Amino acid sequence: MKNACCLAELEPGESAAVRLLLSDGSIRRRLQDMGIIEGTNIECVLKSPYGDPSAYCIRGAIIALRCEDAENIIVSV
Repeated sequence: MKNACCLAELEPGESAAVRLLLSDGSIRRRLQDMGIIEGTNIECVLKSPYGDPSAYCIRGAIIALRCEDAENIIVSV
């Protein structure tokens, strides 16, 4: 596996592929419904001035995720 980190560590302009979802329950299902599954490419588009939430381009849609949710998404860069 290439360098792995959590999605929250990406800076604007960086992209990575999803490797693992650590969330469970309803939040896991919600993330999967948004297309966040293994192999999906995600690009960090914008971080708010206070760092939470951040905007990501996921399958052509811009989605805002809270830091606590983005930390549970493991990606490889």
